[in-house]
Amino acid sequence: MILSSYKAHSLFALILALLYSFNPLVIALVIIGANVPDFDHKFRKEHVYKLIILGLLVFISLYVLNLPYYVGLIIVFLGVTFYFSEHRSFTHSIPGIIILASAIALMLIWSWQLIVNVTTLSNNYLIAVLIALLSFLFLNKRLLPIFISLFFISVVILQTFEISYIQIVLSLFLGLFSHIVLDATTPAGVKLFSPISSKTYYKNFARASIFILIVLALIYRIPFLFSLFEIVINY
Repeated sequence: MILSSYKAHSLFALILALLYSFNPLVIALVIIGANVPDFDHKFRKEHVYKLIILGLLVFISLYVLNLPYYVGLIIVFLGVTFYFSEHRSFTHSIPGIIILASAIALMLIWSWQLIVNVTTLSNNYLIAVLIALLSFLFLNKRLLPIFISLFFISVVILQTFEISYIQIVLSLFLGLFSHIVLDATTPAGVKLFSPISSKTYYKNFARASIFILIVLALIYRIPFLFSLFEIVINY
């Protein structure tokens, strides 16, 4: 059975995320990031228009309230980027995913800071709620109910409310990168350095990337592996 695109990208992102972290906030951002690049599809143009309109409404509302309006501008920027991008070009390239990861991270971080500064809401669950709202922007509507349910269940059970700014950026980047790695395994490949270069990369790039990601995960997990080894030995 062949998985549909959003299911395959989400599952691959989940596996990669678990290699690096068991934090549900990190895992959620990796999965969201993995679904972002395909917003350059023509059949998603309607969602892109909604994204631009949402950004304009947020910008105008914050401007009228004399609050920092950068969040609205970032949303508009994302919508415009997807509107002018051809499928599997800029949004599926290294320069593209760096810009997208940075923009989405800024949108999330600035929203987080804005709410904390202008309200008395508890910081607990706030970032989880914002990540959930982010998923409504980028995840397939069929995936959303499962994602939201599992996300909040894991947050409540694990009582995980902390994530650093750098973790937000890296989680989104890992998700976005996982998308182009998986697309490189298809016959169409990916233009890895678009628009700088039109050269297309295929399965060899995907294999090398997966190998490097696994090695980096093992290096990152060395303290955890050592502690696990000690527990087994002592037991």
